[in-house]
Amino acid sequence: MQITRQADYAVRAVLYLSRLGIGNRAATSKIAEDQHIPPSFLAKIVSQLSIAGLLHTSRGARGGVTLARKPEDITLLEVVEAIDGPIRLNECAHSGGMCAFEDDCPLTSIWQDAQRDLVKRLSGENFAKFMNK
Repeated sequence: MQITRQADYAVRAVLYLSRLGIGNRAATSKIAEDQHIPPSFLAKIVSQLSIAGLLHTSRGARGGVTLARKPEDITLLEVVEAIDGPIRLNECAHSGGMCAFEDDCPLTSIWQDAQRDLVKRLSGENFAKFMNK
């Protein structure tokens, strides 16, 4: 499993803003330049993160992007899922009825356990932990 490039860019943008400190704004052009993210791609990412309640955006001369919450209150899982949707290692790990072999498949429980472990790990990691690294 690999997260999308878009989710990776989202994580980098949130980390960038976390390092600026709560309440400090950054222009999307500055984030894009410093994090090597295509500006048009970042605009879409910022919009999705804003809809998810992770960022605030404002336009104008004093506009920019800020965190909507403290870095310690934003998890890695939230950012990834805001962009890529719910973590799914395999369809059978998420919901029943997707696989004709689900009832007697020896792998279903492994996929479900791995997905549960990944979700738990990502939800336990917040951006305050990464600010000084």
